[in-house]
Amino acid sequence: MNDSILQLHNISYSYHSLTGEIPALSDISFHVKQGEFLAIVGPSGCGKSTLLSIIARLLTPEGGTIAFQSPDGSLEYPKTGYMLQHDHLLEWRTILRNVTLGLEIAHRDTQENIAYAEKLLNDYDLYKFKDKHPGELSGGMRQRAALIRTLVMNPEILLLDEPFSALDYQTRLSVSGDIGNIIRTTGKTAILITHDLSEAISLADRIIILTGRPASVRRELPIHLTKTDNSPLAARSAPEFHHYFNLLWKELSHEN
Repeated sequence: MNDSILQLHNISYSYHSLTGEIPALSDISFHVKQGEFLAIVGPSGCGKSTLLSIIARLLTPEGGTIAFQSPDGSLEYPKTGYMLQHDHLLEWRTILRNVTLGLEIAHRDTQENIAYAEKLLNDYDLYKFKDKHPGELSGGMRQRAALIRTLVMNPEILLLDEPFSALDYQTRLSVSGDIGNIIRTTGKTAILITHDLSEAISLADRIIILTGRPASVRRELPIHLTKTDNSPLAARSAPEFHHYFNLLWKELSHEN
């Protein structure tokens, strides 16, 4: 798989406490291609976020290996950006100073990088709000600002842990479509954790279906939709959409 940026081989992980061991992941193996949008679904509590934390190197697997190959061909661990369920914008900082926070922490807040942040704000209709504070923005605008804060660090892999779950349904549809288009336009590789099957089908090139805890890979499902455009509505109107939804529902129903 020469075009893979990430390969997981037999990843296992357990949580340990004074009362014993709780297995979370068991022999998980899959790959992610360069520029691919991958979604991961599975029963609630099966370990999806744990898996994402392992990919982000926030947790160390107890078994198995992770192999990376950066787009430049090196074997160095690619730069990752992690977008959480909540935007975690700092209310006392302006939107521009929020999206450049990572640059400040990394001592990379050069004129060139600040200009790139402003370009992203302009590209995604937030530039006129750059001097506003988070409390003055809608939930959808805040999530776009959070994504720009992640993109400005120029990550090679984006990890998305249910980033739309705190939004109302209509805003969720709109923002997920916006963010999906942003990711595809920038050519980033993305891994999305979601409980929303429609969202997974609408955004992903391929879906990894996990079993219940301890999670293993139940099935991999490539997604091919006949769409008139890249909007969430067009994806949900595609003739193949209901086939994929029913298939995913059936696979996950076996876990209940």
